[in-house]
Amino acid sequence: MITDPWFYAAAIPAVVLMGLSKSGFGAGFGALAVPLMALAVPVPQAAAIMLPLLAIMDLMGLAALVRERDKPLVRLLLPAGLVGTLVGTVLFGVLSSKTVAGIVGVITLAFLLIRVVWPPRADAPPPPRWLGWVLGVTSGFTSFVAHAGGPPVSFYLLPQKLTPVAFTATMAVIFAAINASKWVPYAWLGLIDLRNLSTSLALAPFAPLGVWLGLKVVRRIDTTWFYRLFHIGMALTGCKLVYDAVR
Repeated sequence: MITDPWFYAAAIPAVVLMGLSKSGFGAGFGALAVPLMALAVPVPQAAAIMLPLLAIMDLMGLAALVRERDKPLVRLLLPAGLVGTLVGTVLFGVLSSKTVAGIVGVITLAFLLIRVVWPPRADAPPPPRWLGWVLGVTSGFTSFVAHAGGPPVSFYLLPQKLTPVAFTATMAVIFAAINASKWVPYAWLGLIDLRNLSTSLALAPFAPLGVWLGLKVVRRIDTTWFYRLFHIGMALTGCKLVYDAVR
């Protein structure tokens, strides 16, 4: 097990942040978790340590929210996300995690800029289904490499005008399946080992904490403030990912 105290100084806040993201409250902050943990360990190891913790968070999120999901959106985005994990398996090691982080960061900041400069009209139609498929594949790929799948698929969900609970539940179902699909490829790539698993076990008590705190808030928060916080989290995530890529 990792015993470096500086690792846990970064890892514990990262796990709580990811838990908040899984609950929907502060959802934009979830992609910060692996970069934050990667301050102390390499990115692939950080992703491997986070995977068992994601399983705990996904089970909590599904138990609380699965009935609130938007079924048509899940049917569209989930198969695309699973295709993205296959792409991630094939390209793992070809594209560095920092390159992927930079791409996700630039796309995130560009999306937010577009929404600020050209805010969507109240009567605007939902985005086309082909865009959902493209963003779903992208989300599965970035999730596989760095657990940063939230921003791409969020670009398709945000214009759907879902309630906070429906938005959170839809994300929870999609990423529970995507995260479950990573176990065999991660093991095949040599990322699942006793050192990483024992470190995950040490961090496990903190996994439910963020989810529990977030679920308490997400059912009470005003829709306007929910999306404001989401955009703030996305902006910070985009800046951090771009910084990690270019430093």
